[in-house]
Amino acid sequence: MKNSFLLVAFSLLLSTSVFAFQDMKDIQIEVIPVNENIYMLKGAGGNIGVSIGEDGVFMIDDQYAQMSSKIEEAIKSLSDQPVKYLVNTHHHGDHTGGNSNFEKKETLIFAHENVRKRLKEDDKNTEQSGLPIITFYHKMQLHLNGDDILVVHVHNAHTDGDALIYFPNSNVLHTGDTFFNGMFPYIDLKSGGSVAGDIEAARAGLLLINASTKIIPGHGPLASYADYEKYLNMLEGIQTNVNAAIKEGKSREEILADESLTKDYITDAAAEKSFINGPKIRGTYYDSLKSED
Repeated sequence: MKNSFLLVAFSLLLSTSVFAFQDMKDIQIEVIPVNENIYMLKGAGGNIGVSIGEDGVFMIDDQYAQMSSKIEEAIKSLSDQPVKYLVNTHHHGDHTGGNSNFEKKETLIFAHENVRKRLKEDDKNTEQSGLPIITFYHKMQLHLNGDDILVVHVHNAHTDGDALIYFPNSNVLHTGDTFFNGMFPYIDLKSGGSVAGDIEAARAGLLLINASTKIIPGHGPLASYADYEKYLNMLEGIQTNVNAAIKEGKSREEILADESLTKDYITDAAAEKSFINGPKIRGTYYDSLKSED
């Protein structure tokens, strides 16, 4: 009986993996011009940023391992150079899954120190491959392709290793998953994320840029300053509403069920099929804010 159960469980796991791989095989990389020599690549997972120039291809994030060859093909339509430099905005697999593949192509990988730690401690990474070899704690600057690229750590936001990447000369900002354009945020509390930190990350990002800046969010369409500002207003508004509900003595279950706390920004119906729906974001806010008491 035990062996039969294990066989069924393995079969379900295998078929799920196969279906996921088949779905990814059908996904194409969309190349979106952003500004001058900067592009956004959309595919499976987080949005990729690419800088093209004489110093080589500089890439921000790399989605899943299965997408690496498609990403390379998309970049070949922009440049005949390989990906020379890669920075991870944080450790999640939809942003770092291709690290090992690009490492084999001698791509130099950068990230916050906590990204390296989390990737190194991942039980699935038995070969310890795809680890960033240059890390930083607060910020670093890269002088590539005619731009003075600023990489800034934002503390305990989406995770504990988030970075904002700003191209001042091109006036482009990549936010990683500290900005989900048109969606509720995903704040990974188990990986060191927090509501307060995510709000501060958005404030920091807005201080770096101006009204003309083009913004590559972690997920969602290419964004403007107004989109980013609207996102911050949502983060702060939900914080105010959930804090008030907590002070009224409402339980976690009551807050999860109370759409009025978030509906002015995104309704539960609109977010029903999203990775983070209404009840999930209200639960995240409750858990984070209660832990900050």
